[in-house]
Amino acid sequence: MARRLPVRCLGLHATQAILLLVTMGCAGYQIGQQSLYRPDIRTVYVPMFKSDSFRRNLGERLTEAVVKEVELNTPYKVVHRPDADSTLSGRIISETKQLLAEDRNDIPRNIGTEFVIEVNWLDRGGGVLMQNARFDYTPLAFDIAQDAYFIPEGGQSVATAQQETIQRLAKQIVGQMENHW
Repeated sequence: MARRLPVRCLGLHATQAILLLVTMGCAGYQIGQQSLYRPDIRTVYVPMFKSDSFRRNLGERLTEAVVKEVELNTPYKVVHRPDADSTLSGRIISETKQLLAEDRNDIPRNIGTEFVIEVNWLDRGGGVLMQNARFDYTPLAFDIAQDAYFIPEGGQSVATAQQETIQRLAKQIVGQMENHW
């Protein structure tokens, strides 16, 4: 049978030493969502994303999705003025639709849509805040590609596939705003 020592046997000095070690060892760490994001940035200005596509309102829809994603999943506050701590801007470079599968009568069964966008996140002084995780260097802007598929017979349309792609792109963009380890 194990014998328990009373708490008073530890002594005051040992307790103080343990407390000191615990607090000093964790001094540089942050806990929770705050640790994932830059502490020097509080506000983000998101101007309307530009679009090189002939399809209407894609830039507006992507901007709206990015703003919602930033507000929901980061500690940053989106503001509507250019004097914010940082500016997150982007441009849809291309948006394509391709046939993935068809039946023997050449009727489309599965169609895909793909977006390629260019993203910049700069601080107030013009310094680059976002770097592409896929490359070793830090370009001023980098590209993100995302695709989605839809089945016309299942009631899906180009619009539903585009919205799914836009939601995925917004999540990717905001994911890149996290601090890199």
